[in-house]
Amino acid sequence: MNIKHFFIIAFLAILSSCTNDSTSDITIPTNDSLTIKYSTDIASIINSNCLSCHTSPPTNGAPMQLTTYDDVKNAILNRGLIDRISRTQGAVGMMPNGGTRLPQATIDKIIKWQTDGFVN
Repeated sequence: MNIKHFFIIAFLAILSSCTNDSTSDITIPTNDSLTIKYSTDIASIINSNCLSCHTSPPTNGAPMQLTTYDDVKNAILNRGLIDRISRTQGAVGMMPNGGTRLPQATIDKIIKWQTDGFVN
C-alpha cells in the first residue's frame, strides 16, 4: 500500500467516525437565556411608560413613585405592579392609566426580571 492510499483511508476513517446524530449538545442563544437587568432593560420601560404619573413626587393620583430600582422592585413585590400592567386594555386599574396596554413582550421582560432575581 502506498502512502497516498494510506492517507485516503485514514482520512475516510476519521471522517466516518465524526458523526453525531444528536442535537442535544447544540446551544442556540435565545432571549430566554439572557439575564434581564434593571439598568439596561427595565429602567427605560419605566421611564417611557410610568414616570408621567409615578415621578417624585407622584402626580395624577398615583399612589407611589417608580423613580428608582428599589421603588420598582417594591411595586412588583408589594403593590401588584405586574398584575396592573397585565390587565386587558380598558380594564379597571390597568396601567398605564388611560394609556395603551404594554406589549406582552415588554410585560414578559419585567416578569423575567423578577424571575431572574431583580438584577440591577
